[in-house]
Amino acid sequence: MKEKFLRQTQREYSPAARLAALIPAGAFFLILLPFALVEASSRIDAHFGIPRYAFGAANWILGGSLAIAGLWFGLWSVYVQFTRGRGTPVPLMATQKLIIQKPYTYCRNPMALGTLALYFGVAIAAGSLSAILLTAVGAAVLLLYIKLFEEKEMELRFGEAYRKYREETP
Repeated sequence: MKEKFLRQTQREYSPAARLAALIPAGAFFLILLPFALVEASSRIDAHFGIPRYAFGAANWILGGSLAIAGLWFGLWSVYVQFTRGRGTPVPLMATQKLIIQKPYTYCRNPMALGTLALYFGVAIAAGSLSAILLTAVGAAVLLLYIKLFEEKEMELRFGEAYRKYREETP
């Protein structure tokens, strides 16, 4: 099983194929999921009678700033994966080399950090406690996945270079 997985991750795809994979993934994570977060939290709030917290423009300024910063950070990491790593965040088109340049010097998974900041920003802008809770649950699941699967996969693929990177990078 490991050998089959390693062969799959070592396959390099053309830039056109990688871009074709990024478009639906981007639409899902940048449009569909934030919309679903706002919609689901509205229904949860209404069902349980949870009041929205509204601080007027403060919600939009704080939430929007966090969302924009998260979006920028996440897109930067995807760009670096695409150009330097010759891969994508889509697991079937894994990066071909270990990336240890910015933004990967700030944290080991800047795409996850950026995405979570984006979703927390959307939740704050929406003024919904249930949106914040849904995002926190999603963050916990994502971080558990990264710890249990993705880090092990990276160590399997990149060996000692990844272990050293993991020790030096938060």
